[in-house]
Amino acid sequence: MVRIIMHGCNGHMGQVISGLAENDPDAEIVAGIDIADQGKNNYPVFTDIQACQVEADAIIDFSSSKAVDALLDYSIRRQIPVVVCTTGLSEEQLARVEEAAKKVAVLKSANMSLGINTLLKLVQDAAKVLAAAGFDMEIVERHHHLKVDAPSGTALALADSLNESMDNQYHYVYDRSQRREQRDDKEIGISAVRGGTIVGEHEVIFAGPDEVIEFKHTAHSKAVFGKGALEAAKFLAGKPAGRYDMSHVING
Repeated sequence: MVRIIMHGCNGHMGQVISGLAENDPDAEIVAGIDIADQGKNNYPVFTDIQACQVEADAIIDFSSSKAVDALLDYSIRRQIPVVVCTTGLSEEQLARVEEAAKKVAVLKSANMSLGINTLLKLVQDAAKVLAAAGFDMEIVERHHHLKVDAPSGTALALADSLNESMDNQYHYVYDRSQRREQRDDKEIGISAVRGGTIVGEHEVIFAGPDEVIEFKHTAHSKAVFGKGALEAAKFLAGKPAGRYDMSHVING
């Protein structure tokens, strides 16, 4: 049984994961951390992360970027592996994640779903053939109107995957509204849509002469991310310090 601290327990994803854990015989949420204890969880909730001294094997983080710095310090101090799912981190915070991984096990992924992580590999293989043949690469992502960061971390991960497959020769373009010039052959366009209750859609488009190939992933429920986070926490428990991602979980 893997004992888990849920960081951001009262948020939507925190509640999704709490529900999933109740039906998982191999995982248990033993404590939660959030800005307020709303009294809706069957485990103790701490409003001050430093006050939580509950014994645990892993931490799952679905909070906000403002809370991540204190979380990393806490994880290092208590030597509890942490699954960082929060997106929209600054470059400085991403660097802190890498530094933390030298002292404790850290799994950071832009998206926790099995489907997206398979898609990352598929589009990389496709780019090696299609981009090399002159196809343009574009990414369109769609999320609900409450999502604050744009483009999504998953869209950036997809762009990075495409770019890596082409020896990092490409640059990213997020907004063409102020550009009055022909599209550069070495750019990856990323467009963000925010509206309604869209859980998450990511589309990778390869547009070439007279043909278009599209890869698309649609999440119909946030449970797919919660399930992935739980699997990641179970994988990470007991692991030595280091930087991990969902490919390690998928490949065992």
